[in-house]
Amino acid sequence: MRNIITGVLAVALVGGMSVFSLNAIAADEPEGASESAAVAGDAPSADGECCPKDDQTPPLELIEKTPIGGLHNPYNDDTAAMEEVGHKKYLSFSCNGCHGGGGGGGMCPPLTNDAFVYGADDDTLFRLIALGSDELQKQGYTRVRKEVVTGPMPPFGNIIKTSDDLWKVIAWMRVKNPSSVEDVDKPAQTPGQ
Repeated sequence: MRNIITGVLAVALVGGMSVFSLNAIAADEPEGASESAAVAGDAPSADGECCPKDDQTPPLELIEKTPIGGLHNPYNDDTAAMEEVGHKKYLSFSCNGCHGGGGGGGMCPPLTNDAFVYGADDDTLFRLIALGSDELQKQGYTRVRKEVVTGPMPPFGNIIKTSDDLWKVIAWMRVKNPSSVEDVDKPAQTPGQ
């Protein structure tokens, strides 16, 4: 019985590898190229700038690859175009449970006022949402503004699967809080630098 199971597993493994090889050849890419591109994403670029639209890199992986201050929302040039899709993603990740359906607050800070607790720049917001406030503080960030907060911001870096999805949520936040746009590239703090 063990030999039969081993044989079936071997055939399945070899068959699976052949299908992967044929798909790579059909796509005119070297074997493994599409898999590594899908996993690694396009960020950051050789010059250290980040981030392209449609980046499929998981948020936590992008944070690991990008130095503090290097995360920039590719949708800043047209946040209004992201309003509907960003709001849908915001709701799908249950951000509304704490920040309200329209971002007006609840048991946690409203996204519609200027009291971004750690700073309103792209890099800090991306890290805050992905890592959560406890991990952000462990990395040296401190509160720069005061706001009524019931509890810590939980980490969403494993819930939000792609950096692109997170950037779209942040773009929606910019629509709800247009005054925050002036701070996208002005880090309130740069721990460790």
